[in-house]
Amino acid sequence: MTAYRDKDSIHTVATIGAGVIGAGWVAAFLGSGRAVRLHDPVAGSGERARAHVAGAWDQMVELGLARAGDRWESRFSVHDRLEDAVEGADFVQESTPERTDLKQALFADLDRLVPADVLIASSTSSLPITELQMGLASAARFVLGHPFNPVHLIPLVEVGGGTATMPEAVDIALAFYAAMGKQPIRLQREIFGHIGNRLTSAMFREAVRLVAEGYASVGDIDRAIRYGPALKWAIQGQFTTFHTSGGAGGLAEFLPKFVPGIIRRWSTMTDPALADEALQAKLVAQMLDAAEGRSVEDIAAHQDEKLMEMLKLLRDRPAEE
Repeated sequence: MTAYRDKDSIHTVATIGAGVIGAGWVAAFLGSGRAVRLHDPVAGSGERARAHVAGAWDQMVELGLARAGDRWESRFSVHDRLEDAVEGADFVQESTPERTDLKQALFADLDRLVPADVLIASSTSSLPITELQMGLASAARFVLGHPFNPVHLIPLVEVGGGTATMPEAVDIALAFYAAMGKQPIRLQREIFGHIGNRLTSAMFREAVRLVAEGYASVGDIDRAIRYGPALKWAIQGQFTTFHTSGGAGGLAEFLPKFVPGIIRRWSTMTDPALADEALQAKLVAQMLDAAEGRSVEDIAAHQDEKLMEMLKLLRDRPAEE
């Protein structure tokens, strides 16, 4: 059995793909003090990644995820060829478009080019690792490492493996991401969409239906989440929120009290016709109304500012996790 390089042996990371997620990983890995070797065939990817890191660095410093004055540029290189990017890498993070055929072809190349003791993680937002590792000689070292955007700020990483993945590979990936200051969680069984995206998809499904059938506007639904359950969710998650909502007996007291109402609500939920262009246009129009003239860039900047405040609160109150 191959002994994989552990978290303390990972000094250089090859990042494959420099889109929004890939560039975020570049920033996070550089912030952790590691060298990064980037490959992306799209013209200008290296310059865009550098600009992303430069824009993210002060935020990471403020959160203790990077060092002020660190000359990170000396540890960052861009490579036109995949084989050059993975040369000397101790860990590989793939963040390419969400297409099974493209990822399978890339994984076959990585299987051939990367030493067998180096773990290869995929940022795939939905695809099972089993589909991507089929037929590979070193399939046991391919793992899931799915982050959330913006990657340099949001701590969550979903970690798991396919049917051929060795448990030791998942354990090392969990430890590696944790050493970077991330909050990794283990996906115990594969399912399309993993955990976080399935939860947000369930919420979005009902939100779209409420708009589609005229129960509420996009703006009011966002306010219902922001000023209602999301406040508790950010502190303690869904299960603990219910654990603290049913009385001194916790979840054991909550469930008998509230399960009948929950089941009744579930029975009224249906799939909206989201593929319908008229419904999509309705959602977009109401979103623009809710934005009240603010650009996407303005909203995103405000989002990052508030995220920073929330993350500093979480960092300063570890006992409340």
